[in-house]
Amino acid sequence: MARKRKGRDISGWLVVDKPAGLTSNAVVNKVRWAFDAKKAGHAGTLDPEATGTLAVALGEATKTVPFVTDALKAYDFTVTFGAATNTDDAEGEVIATSDSRPTDDEIKEALNAFVGDIQQVPPQFSAVKIDGERAYKRARDGEEMELAARPLWVESLILLDRPDADHARLEMVCGKGGYVRSIARDLGAKLGCLGHVDYLRRVWSGPFEAAKGISFATVEELARTPELDQYLLPLETGLTDLPVVTATAEGAARLRHGNPGMVIAQGLDYGEECWAVYQGVPVAVGTFKAGELHPSRVFNLPSAPAPTPEG
Repeated sequence: MARKRKGRDISGWLVVDKPAGLTSNAVVNKVRWAFDAKKAGHAGTLDPEATGTLAVALGEATKTVPFVTDALKAYDFTVTFGAATNTDDAEGEVIATSDSRPTDDEIKEALNAFVGDIQQVPPQFSAVKIDGERAYKRARDGEEMELAARPLWVESLILLDRPDADHARLEMVCGKGGYVRSIARDLGAKLGCLGHVDYLRRVWSGPFEAAKGISFATVEELARTPELDQYLLPLETGLTDLPVVTATAEGAARLRHGNPGMVIAQGLDYGEECWAVYQGVPVAVGTFKAGELHPSRVFNLPSAPAPTPEG
């Protein structure tokens, strides 16, 4: 018999402006403890030294994580030219140096090669699995690996600032699975001067923004208090990019049991992914087919209270 999880049945999203020096899992564990939640997860790992948007899902909101993970994300980062490191960031050991430095125009021209559908090789120190083992574990043992290139969609990559000859501040908007460290490494290689990430901040991720997030210090300060609950965003925030339909009473009942249910929809194509709501409560995510939603994920949320009879 499965052991029942302890904690509150609380669902929603908390946007944390992650500080440098903490792993994403450490932040998630702290948030889960702070809310005394049964379940928690996050929508996209940030490197320990990176800062910015870390969207933490609680309870039933964890079922919407894939939709945020698949959304576009924006990064503000600084590349240091003249040195390559074994981790592709400033935390690693310098493995090669160069006296060459690019001009602003050379940087702008080189950035064009990293926009659109590209192939990207993950860093040696990454969470990519090789024969069931994380690459970073092998890299720590001194092993050099041939990691396969992976597809990445880069919406935009622009030069924001050039503080000095050794540094360039860039902004990238990209899809799922992008490694900013790989961009810095490959840009330095293309320019013939080498390079690595010196500073990295995720500005936004899908519907979530670092500027509107809560600090980690505030999470600790308000832990286990009602005040912290006020920062929780509703589950449906993670479904912003999907169209919404309205379930009928009978449809909602069927959907909650994992069966196709009747919905009221306008302008949707057959087979389009969407989510259903009934009396203001999210019911399920699924595929729209001939007036019904065929659920792929069902939300176990409290139903809206029945209206009080008049008279």
